[in-house]
Amino acid sequence: MRNATGYAATMAHTEINADDAVLVFGGCYSNLQATEALLAHAARRSIPPNRMVCTGDVVAYGADPAATVALVRDAGMHVVMGNCEEQLAAGAADCGCGFAPGSACDLLSGAWFAHASAALDGSALAWMGALPRQIDLQIGRFRLAVVHGSAGVINEFVFASTSTAVPPGYDGVVAGHCGLPFTRTVEGRLWHNSGAVGMPANDGTPRVWFSVLSPGPDGLAIEHVAFDYDYRSAAGAMRQAGLPEGYAGALETGLWPNCDVLPAPELAARGAPISPATLMWTGSDLGRPVTAASPAFAGASGR
Repeated sequence: MRNATGYAATMAHTEINADDAVLVFGGCYSNLQATEALLAHAARRSIPPNRMVCTGDVVAYGADPAATVALVRDAGMHVVMGNCEEQLAAGAADCGCGFAPGSACDLLSGAWFAHASAALDGSALAWMGALPRQIDLQIGRFRLAVVHGSAGVINEFVFASTSTAVPPGYDGVVAGHCGLPFTRTVEGRLWHNSGAVGMPANDGTPRVWFSVLSPGPDGLAIEHVAFDYDYRSAAGAMRQAGLPEGYAGALETGLWPNCDVLPAPELAARGAPISPATLMWTGSDLGRPVTAASPAFAGASGR
C-alpha cells in the first residue's frame, strides 16, 4: 500500500447501481453529533443506507472517533477510503492530509491524529484498511467514480477553482477531501464535492453539508444541502478531550482556524455564506440552476 501519496497500482473497487436518489457526504471527522443528524436527514428523505455514499475521512478533528466509526459501520452505508483511514489502518505517524510540512494545519493535525489512534480498536482499524479506494457508481445513465482526493492521488486537494482530470470511461467524479461543497464540469464531464459533515464550509456559519444526486430523464439533479445540528455539544466534547481549540471554535464560528490549503479564490470567499442550491447536469454541461444558486455553485461550471 502506498500511504497518502497515491493509490496502489491495483485499486480495490466497489460497484453500486442506483436508479433512485443517492445521498453523498464526506468528512464525518469524528463529529458524532453531526453524523447522527445526517442519518436523521437521510431517514426523513427515505434514503436507505445502501444508497448513501461517504467520500472518506470518517475520522479526523472531532472528539468521538470510535463512536463515529461504529455509527457509520452499523448503518451499513458505502464508504470510500480516505487518507485518514489509510494512515490510521497502516499505523502511520500522521494523517497524510497533504498539508505542507511545518504549516499551521500540519502542526494542529498531530493532536487529533494521536487522539484517534489511541481511541480506535483493532476491529475499527481493520475495517478502515479494508475500505475500497474507489466506488463505481452507476446512477441512472451516468457512471461516476467516487474517490477521496483526486482520481489518482488520495490526498490531493481539488477545489472548484483548480484543474484536474476525470478518468477515462467515466462521466464524472464524486470526490471529498477539500471540505468545500461545489459542482463544476471538466471538459463536459462532472466533478462534484458534497462538502463535509464534520466541519463547516469556512463560510461563517456552523452549518455542514451533504448532497443528493437524483437521476431523471433530463439528466442528474444535484442538490447541495446545508443542515444544522448540535454543534455546541460537538465543540464542547472536543474541548473536554483536550483537542485543539482552533477546530472546536471552527464548529461554532464556521471559520477554519487555518487556510493554508486554499487557493486564492476560495480564500477570498472565506466567511461568505453559501446558499444551498439544486443544479441539473445534462451529461455534458451544467444547465440552469433548478433553485437559486450561490456563486460557489452557479459559477463553478468552468471547462
